[in-house]
Amino acid sequence: MVFKYDEFLICTVREADANDLRFLENYVAEAEASGRKVYYPAKDTNQIDETGGYQICCDNNLAMRESQEVSVYWTTKSQGTKFDLGMAFNQHRTENKKIKLANRSDVEKMVQEQRAKGLAKSFEMVLLRLDDLAKE
Repeated sequence: MVFKYDEFLICTVREADANDLRFLENYVAEAEASGRKVYYPAKDTNQIDETGGYQICCDNNLAMRESQEVSVYWTTKSQGTKFDLGMAFNQHRTENKKIKLANRSDVEKMVQEQRAKGLAKSFEMVLLRLDDLAKE
């Protein structure tokens, strides 16, 4: 399959604060400077949606399918990120699509805190596993 994008970036859009935006814009700029074509939903998906978000989900699903791999900028505040991660996980299982973390060190800190509280499973732990698998 010929991919339209090298990477689809799952990230917070509505809930993004100044720190998130700075990280995301730098991440995309660095990737594109190295020749990678990144689908960045905040820029590439029409966020005006009269269907209440349904069209955004459809557009992101198509762009994700047209991307060679998926990167995730994970925060706990975004509902859309969780939805997009579900779509990406399905493509990982059915198409062997790689899913990697854009902010692994942040997620590792979250997991350390979770394990200190005795948690044995979380989205963050799944993301670390997916990121490890993407490196194989």
